[in-house]
Amino acid sequence: MTEGTNVRIESELEVKTYIQNLKFALNNGAKIEFQAKRRVDDNRPEKYTNLYTVNFLFPDENPVDALKRELLTLTVEEYMQTVKDIRFPKRSEMREFGKLYNGKDDVYIKIRVELLGMYGNPTTFVMSFHFAEKAFTPEMFPYRKSQEVLS
Repeated sequence: MTEGTNVRIESELEVKTYIQNLKFALNNGAKIEFQAKRRVDDNRPEKYTNLYTVNFLFPDENPVDALKRELLTLTVEEYMQTVKDIRFPKRSEMREFGKLYNGKDDVYIKIRVELLGMYGNPTTFVMSFHFAEKAFTPEMFPYRKSQEVLS
């Protein structure tokens, strides 16, 4: 991590390993905690909230089932960065991804995977799954093969 910042770019191998572990956890009973209502959303246009985005993209699905399916499709090319939680420094880092939906909608995804309890099942916390407030640019994706934005 760069001095004085809480953001870093993991190596491509680290990201691939993280995604592999995420998929293993999700396929083996990991629980998904989805923050549908967040305090930060009180001051944000509704379009950029988790609840609006999930209901818009997956209107006839259980949000947790839809999110599990979507998290299972994450790729290293969609990785943006890794963020240390400054509010809860003992908790695991969060990973940020960006995904394109409907050929035009950028969706920002921030997740954390943790083991809860001594023998607990892994839990995946989906902190953010909402339309991006700013359009994604190629520079935001360190491992995107072509430097084109997905649109």
